[in-house]
Amino acid sequence: MLNIGTIAPDFALEDQNGDVRHLSDYRGQKVILYFYPKDMTAGCTKQACAFGELYPQFREKGAVVLGVSKDSVASHKKFEEKYGLPFPLLSDPGKTVLMAYDVWKEKKNYGKTTMGVVRTTYLIDEAGVIVKAFDKVKAAENPAQMLSVLA
Repeated sequence: MLNIGTIAPDFALEDQNGDVRHLSDYRGQKVILYFYPKDMTAGCTKQACAFGELYPQFREKGAVVLGVSKDSVASHKKFEEKYGLPFPLLSDPGKTVLMAYDVWKEKKNYGKTTMGVVRTTYLIDEAGVIVKAFDKVKAAENPAQMLSVLA
């Protein structure tokens, strides 16, 4: 996980519509940047839908939400359409951004060791500085947690 007080690494990733998004496009706004393992899975769906439900409140507080996984643009599009998600889902199949944000890690599941995304959420301020960082977050609780830490 990246340290609080560091500049968040910029990136260029395609969203679910194939549009390229840069973190730097959001300077002047707070950014909730959350990393999740896989579209359409139970925990990831709970987390995305909760962010979607709270999205108007995030916007009222001057924040945008960006979700990132290694899933394809097409997978993100299906996920967005099925659940009516109102925020960008960014595709990182090469895992460049996942590694830059230190969320691609060794995980143990049922005694088996694999590499995967550790569910992590960053709050980035208007100047691009990481001001909060949470790893191993609980999917269903994370959106409300992030709303509560916004000033």
